[in-house]
Amino acid sequence: MLIQDLLYSQGFGTRRICAGLVQQGLVEVYMPQAGELRPHVAPTSGEYKVVDGLRYRVQGVEWEYHALAYLMLHKPAGTECSQKPSTWPSIYTLLPAPLRQRPAKGAVQGVQAIGRLDQDTTGLLLLSDDGQFIHRMSSPKKHVPKVYDITARHPVDAKQVERLLAGVVLDDDPKPVRAAACEIVDTHRLRLTLTEGKYHQVKRMVAAVGNRVEALRRSRIGGLALPADLAPGQWRWLREDDLALLRG
Repeated sequence: MLIQDLLYSQGFGTRRICAGLVQQGLVEVYMPQAGELRPHVAPTSGEYKVVDGLRYRVQGVEWEYHALAYLMLHKPAGTECSQKPSTWPSIYTLLPAPLRQRPAKGAVQGVQAIGRLDQDTTGLLLLSDDGQFIHRMSSPKKHVPKVYDITARHPVDAKQVERLLAGVVLDDDPKPVRAAACEIVDTHRLRLTLTEGKYHQVKRMVAAVGNRVEALRRSRIGGLALPADLAPGQWRWLREDDLALLRG
């Protein structure tokens, strides 16, 4: 693959812009030399064997090539999971431009958030440009468990847990909605696991048992936990072992 085609596939702009970056010597590719990888300025006519993880630099910034993008983001409070936010900044502003500009067959370019978290909800958010992966992670039929850490306004008790596990009726659906798992963490904290996603579901379920959510954080999707060293607002690539945890 020509290096300008690689850049285009990774969202660095139009083909003309990508060719210009190469011509100006602003692109370096890590090549093996004396048993180690060292960056070399990419020639304008150079072709590369492209595999996931190929390392390169654009204007001094380190990147890896990924045919399809799979990311995790630690969503901070006060952000919206929308390309066109109404009140709060978009979570997409936390990502570098190439991830937002990766070419796609559809009308929307770049990686897309898989499901939405409310503006005041924090925690683990997945993003991708792989349509099949997005469907698998978001479809209610796939029953991917999602774990939420809840801080409640009032003390939590065993009766509330029993009702959440047995099922509560929300105002838009006569069919009871049940938690897949629920445990008391301390006097005002619950850990709730859901395998489906409805609008404001956690908040409405907690309200249905006579309590109120004061803070909400998604800590796990499938077998993948939010890393302790990933600060709010930070993102990173999902590795193969991360994807294996999501596949179960």
